Amino acid sequence: MTAVNIDVVKIMEALPHRYPILLVDRVIDISEDGNSIKAYKNVTINEEIFQGHFPQKPVFPGVLIMEALAQAAGVLELSKPENKGKLVFYGGMDKVKYRRQVNPGDQLILEATFIKRRGNVAVVEAVASVDGELAAKGILTFAIGE
Repeated sequence: MTAVNIDVVKIMEALPHRYPILLVDRVIDISEDGNSIKAYKNVTINEEIFQGHFPQKPVFPGVLIMEALAQAAGVLELSKPENKGKLVFYGGMDKVKYRRQVNPGDQLILEATFIKRRGNVAVVEAVASVDGELAAKGILTFAIGE
């Protein structure tokens, strides 16, 4: 991995997502071959989701962890010159496992590695962790479209 520092302004140039669904705060590493990315999301109590997702015991939803992982992979793919201006669409999630709750105050580390590409379809192995502890993992499939 090569250390990088891509802030949220640059992330928004690649992704069409905006608040409240933009879930990647910063990219910190990209592999030299361009197949892996490491980013993070700071989980804060101020997020709208916590108004309804267990206000008495706020827990960041697992599906949003997977969405954050997909967005990290999307940043990597949509930052490539040949994909500029395109969109990434979810195709599926497989072998998803949740291992740890994610709560306000946590920094969610997002790591995605492309394991297969065929035409406009890509498959990513994705792992999310907090303080070095596995929070979630899975295989994500998506398509790149206009």
